[in-house]
Amino acid sequence: MPQALADLFEDFIRFLRIECGLSTATIESYGRDVRDLLIELAQCGVRDPSDFNPRLLADHVGRLASQRRLEASSSTRHISTIRVLCRWMLATGRVERNPAELLDRPHRWRNLPDVLSPAQMQALVMAPHPPEQVDESTLPLWVRDRAILELMYASGLRASEVLTLKLRDILERAQCLRVIGKGDKQRLVPMGEPAADALGEYLRHCRPLLVTAERAGERRDKGCVFVSRSGRPLTRARLWTLVRDYARQAGLGHVHPHMLRHSFATHLLAGGADLRVVQELLGHVDIATTQIYTHVDRARLKQMHKALHPRG
Repeated sequence: MPQALADLFEDFIRFLRIECGLSTATIESYGRDVRDLLIELAQCGVRDPSDFNPRLLADHVGRLASQRRLEASSSTRHISTIRVLCRWMLATGRVERNPAELLDRPHRWRNLPDVLSPAQMQALVMAPHPPEQVDESTLPLWVRDRAILELMYASGLRASEVLTLKLRDILERAQCLRVIGKGDKQRLVPMGEPAADALGEYLRHCRPLLVTAERAGERRDKGCVFVSRSGRPLTRARLWTLVRDYARQAGLGHVHPHMLRHSFATHLLAGGADLRVVQELLGHVDIATTQIYTHVDRARLKQMHKALHPRG
């Protein structure tokens, strides 16, 4: 990447972090999109921000769909990032005219999320179990893994929220968690007894073995609830692998962490929960984001139609 574009990237990320105060996850998302754009523009001969033009940006967006086969939602996010970048470039005098002014957003279709049934969720959370052969050196990681699965389903946590959950965020008496969601917004969510019991067993019998005295002195755990064998905070990649592997053990096929959150919301609504309550528990700013779950429980809709429609 030419130096002028590298400097542009660093200044933009600094702007997002300091002036906009965005969360780390949001900054990383913006950073990936901008880095992809600048690398591709450099390959097209762009050496300076003043070389940006609408045609190059439109070609980049077109390649996102044609070559990388991104879905409309991902392309929309890329375009939003480009627009923010170009408005910032205009405001800081790096360009004389906004090159993304006429960039169109693709129509965003909202796909219904995949969910697990209550029986499938039961099979998944019970999949972690003690190994057949156990000795003194065996770490009870299955206790940690069951606590993670129970919490994700019981409280509707995002993967990032599980990984960043701190010990100080556990409100044991109230059986609640203080969760830091998108935009660093806090919310309180209940755990329920099965999840609270699983979490308590992990904190008593597993976590102390992972965070030894020496490691705790170095604060490798950073105060995070869930840690790896080395005592460091669990990574996103490990969480995805963990969910995938236990789903296969339970005979469920492909399952990713966000499906547990989808299942949490769907099962609450199917049980009669108010949509506003589910919105609050999920931490959604816009209730329209939560409304998608009202379309998921097809079996319940058919049952209601048959029971209530005059010719059902």
